[in-house]
Amino acid sequence: MEVLARLLEKFAPAIFVLLWSTGFIGAKLGLPHVEPFTFLSLRMLIVVAILAPVVFFFVKKRTTPALFMHSMIVGILVHAVYLGGVFFAISRGMSAGVASLVVALQPLLTVFIARAMLGERMTARQVTGLIVALAGVILVLSPRIFGGTALHGLSWVTLSAVTASVIGISFGSVYQKRFATGIDIRVATLAQYLGSLIPLGLLSLLTETRQVEWTLELVIAMAWLVIVLSIGAVSLLMFLIRRDSAGSTATLFYLVPVFTALIAWVMFGETLQPVQFAGMALVISAIAYGMKKPASRPAVRS
Repeated sequence: MEVLARLLEKFAPAIFVLLWSTGFIGAKLGLPHVEPFTFLSLRMLIVVAILAPVVFFFVKKRTTPALFMHSMIVGILVHAVYLGGVFFAISRGMSAGVASLVVALQPLLTVFIARAMLGERMTARQVTGLIVALAGVILVLSPRIFGGTALHGLSWVTLSAVTASVIGISFGSVYQKRFATGIDIRVATLAQYLGSLIPLGLLSLLTETRQVEWTLELVIAMAWLVIVLSIGAVSLLMFLIRRDSAGSTATLFYLVPVFTALIAWVMFGETLQPVQFAGMALVISAIAYGMKKPASRPAVRS
């Protein structure tokens, strides 16, 4: 058990990025069969149904109402606002490339919010790494951003939705670090999905037909998103936010487009251009540069 814990401690960032990057698979398979808010509401409801008995039977430590409420607020920001905004924008015609570009601003925005709310400071080296990594992300996404139909579906409505998404996950990550770290991760996850279910469920009831075409693709997509993303990846994200600074955790999101492009290449046969490989190398190099601690100078004896 100790060996497993040490391995998780060491490889948690890489595992998180890999799992989080697979989210598009669920969206790609599921969205053709169900409206976005209904899709997300069902996802949250299933997670709550799974986690509620786990928390009831296995979590012995009592959680204060304040911590539970803070975790619900995190859920509204990180799940309802972020996922709801992205799914809504794409369902209204915004290209996935443009949506991904706006969301790619999240690490930089998180750094500024963390500085204001938590007093976190980043070195010049780390800031340089963030900016260069963003340039790499733009290269990775460039074929999808600058394609002939990339600007189709771009409107104030879709742009506002995806902008709200990036603000939601950025502020939500910092809010969690500030107010919701002293809670069992299982309870926190349950609270987050309860919180997100409320606005998503209301949006589904008020704006959608709630018709679901239950196909094998949708079932596979839902199972993947519930188990791998909503429980696995989100638990790792909470662990990383507690362990590290909010800014350094947000930096990992720059790797998501890299892994997403590679997964799409392997699983769906999507082509990768040389400029995208160059962007991937730039992202990885920039993050490695920003995260590397400068060598300490040896003490000089007098």
